Amino acid sequence: MAERKGMEVSIAIAEAASVCDVDCIAAYPITPQTHVVEHLSEIVADGDLDAEFIPVESEHAAMSCCCGCAAAGARTFTATASQGLALMHEILFIAANLRLPMVMVVANRSLSGPISIWNDHSDVMTERDVGWVQVFAENGQEAVDLVIMGHRMSEDKRILLPLMVNFDGFILSHMVEPIEMPTREEVKKFLPDFEPQQRLDIDNPITMGPVGMPVVYTEAKMAAEWAVRDAYEPMVEIMGEFEKEFGRKYKPVETYRTDDAEILLIMMGGISETAMTWVDKVRDEGVKVGLVRFRMWRPLPVDDFKKAIAGAKVLGVLDRHFSPGGPGGPMAQEIKYMLYGQDHAPKIVETVVGLGGRDVNFTDFDQIFDRCKTVLGGAPVPPFELIQVRGGHYGKA
Repeated sequence: MAERKGMEVSIAIAEAASVCDVDCIAAYPITPQTHVVEHLSEIVADGDLDAEFIPVESEHAAMSCCCGCAAAGARTFTATASQGLALMHEILFIAANLRLPMVMVVANRSLSGPISIWNDHSDVMTERDVGWVQVFAENGQEAVDLVIMGHRMSEDKRILLPLMVNFDGFILSHMVEPIEMPTREEVKKFLPDFEPQQRLDIDNPITMGPVGMPVVYTEAKMAAEWAVRDAYEPMVEIMGEFEKEFGRKYKPVETYRTDDAEILLIMMGGISETAMTWVDKVRDEGVKVGLVRFRMWRPLPVDDFKKAIAGAKVLGVLDRHFSPGGPGGPMAQEIKYMLYGQDHAPKIVETVVGLGGRDVNFTDFDQIFDRCKTVLGGAPVPPFELIQVRGGHYGKA
């Protein structure tokens, strides 16, 4: 059994990439992910990992370099956050549509402006449509495990897509938590050597990324769409194999004390653990409420979500990003899509919390639950609201 010890989560993620025997790390520092690649540079420099560590001049260059490494057949890893992820935007589509396996961890952080180095989900939610497989961690152990699973998933012949592991900046990235780090030998049993299905080779030249004329472009995009959708079953299978090997269980959608609950809170990421503690508190007071969290975000686990909320009458959705001038938060939008046209679908109470790293505490959960209770009692569904705006409501300055 691997030893459990206290580690900064960013350091633990770097160690996880190391025990995966990555071949190439292309890196550019940006708060709050810098400790990940900084520690990896030390591991490589100390000779503990036989890999190419490639410092570049920008995140755009980092992702371009990752594409080249993966195309050449190397197990590839990188990390970024916020504006860095935004700067990669152009190349993210290329990595996905060329079916280039790689793992990128994103220390989720607010996008400008105003400038903020603190946590919310505006960076990753802005990249929902780039064609990557995307998963979310709630704590350091999960981030470590998802990096290991992520390489297995990304490189699986049935998937062959880049994978993004999201974990909360600062809320997780800079916290010291008890981590059980698998050994390189243990990971080797779970994660076989990377066998690229196509690679750039001067002795066997191929073309990658040619122009897609109108006669083939639609078909290419649909092929990319089905590649993401078809990743679901292999990902679930790999989660099951990870549980058998390491004893920790993961599911596409995870629940907490949902039995007999008419009101469920829906969220993802690090605030889920605070929410579980709140659920325990109010359950002890006789309040029937539960929690549902997305682990898998792309492909969207529609059937798992519907099963998780079966029996609920009101869903309190907690987004940490919203679409300016649009219909509200992205998670709420996706849930409405999943439930559209369904008989007796639960009502959806949308809230946006935690923007720019603002703490989400028991008082906020109380307020959201109270809004849900009024709807359960027959009141109209309120419009989406940024509940933490000064003055207690959303309105013009």
